[in-house]
This record gives sequence, C-alpha cells and structure tokens, in this order.
Amino acid sequence: MSEAAEELERRIAGLRVALRKAVLGKDSARASSLRAELRAAERTWDDMLAEAEGADQADQAEQSVGPETRTNQGPLLPLREQVHEALSLLTVPAAPKLIATVHEAFFAHTFATSKLTSLKRDEERSFRLAPYARPYYLCAALTADRLSQVRGLLAVSTWRLERRVIGPLSPRADFLTSAIRIAEAAQRLPEPTVATQRLLWRFSANIPGAPAHPATMDSHAVIAAAQAELDVHLAEDERTRRAGAQRARDQLADAEQLFGTRLEQHADTSRRS
Repeated sequence: MSEAAEELERRIAGLRVALRKAVLGKDSARASSLRAELRAAERTWDDMLAEAEGADQADQAEQSVGPETRTNQGPLLPLREQVHEALSLLTVPAAPKLIATVHEAFFAHTFATSKLTSLKRDEERSFRLAPYARPYYLCAALTADRLSQVRGLLAVSTWRLERRVIGPLSPRADFLTSAIRIAEAAQRLPEPTVATQRLLWRFSANIPGAPAHPATMDSHAVIAAAQAELDVHLAEDERTRRAGAQRARDQLADAEQLFGTRLEQHADTSRRS
C-alpha cells in the first residue's frame, strides 16, 4: 500500500502541474482531460487511504459492538480529512466552529476547533517542502484587496481561486451558499437528526423569508429564500472575486496563492508592479 500510495501521489502532483500549465496556456481541451484524470486519481488515493487507515479499526468495531455504539466511538478518519469532508459539503470557506458543527451534524463526529490552527500551519509547511505532493491542502481564504490571509477561515486548495477570495459581499454570499448546501445535504438524509435540524434552523433564522421556527423547518423553503437573496448579491460579489483572483495569479507565487501573503510583502509587490 505504501509504495502504491507514494507512486499515486507523485502522479497526482504531476497531473496538477500539467493541469496548471494547460489552464494558463488556455488549452481547454487538454485541461478538461487532465482535470478528469486528476479527479479519478484523487478518488483512488482517497479510497486507498481510507482502506489503509480504517479497515483494521472497522473490523474490530464490527466484531465488538453494534452499529448504535460505533457512532459514538470516534472517527476513523484523520482530522484533516474530517475538515475536508465538512468543507466539501459547504463548498465555501468556513470558520473552525462551523466546520466542526457541520461535521457533527452530517458525519456523526466533532472535534476540538483549537486543533485547526496547528493543522493549517502543518499544511502550509508540507506544501512548501513538497508542493502539490498531496491531492489537496487545507489552506486560507484571501482578502480581495490585499491578498492576505483571512484569519479564521479555512478553504480547500483544489477550489478555484475565485471561491477562496473574500470581498465585501462574500461573507453574506458564503453564508447563503452554506445554508443552501446544508439544506440540500439534509434532504439527502433518510431521516434528519436533531443536530442537522438545529444547524439548518440557525441558518434559516438569519435569512429573510425562510422558516423562522424549528417546528416549521422546511429545507425546500430555506433553499428558496437563501437563493433569492443570493441572487441579489451574486453578480457583484463574483466581479470582486474574479478581480482579486486575477491579481493573485499575477502577483503571487503558488504557496502565497494558497496560504496568503504578509501585508508588507504585498505592498512591496504592488509598488514594483
């Protein structure tokens, strides 16, 4: 497993470099092909890792406890993958507290948010030592004006840069997007849990036109109300994010595009340009 995983990681790293070159070179056909190949490789990597890290524990759990007990025994996935699960559900940068709450509501486990500060530092250190060696990194959101790290928000490196740039309207737009994604995820559950309903209500209570009481909670109504307000902000927010993302591509190295730049470094870059 170890040799196979390392070989796959090297292949993924090579695909990422090739994809970046294809995108920058405006070779859309090759970029599309490489993107599909990269996604398939990443899925294979995820499967290999889950099998290696979870198989033994899962077998032991099956032999010793019933399914009701297993949900309370703790997660089989490492912390970074739990965070990745929650962020992948939300699809927008999020604060540690929300990430933990989402993971508890939809994946049955939570974690101490204090661990995420050191986790992000570890991710940056890993990237700088071996760029693109991992299928994804937990990284930063960037301010649209200064391209500096937005404190308190985590994102995923495989997201388009536009999704990680934060402008004046982005916090509200991302809040509404989160509400929609949570409501959609709740619809996919066979039976929503109390934690899921509570989380959905917390979002709904802050959206005009959405159900305002837990007893009247309706995920379809939440989606409709959130989308109606999001449509008001979306075009302007996307313009700001696109402009910030383009400046980041023009001015920042790969590591800074993922983890942000210090304000004084950005100021020097702006003066030179």
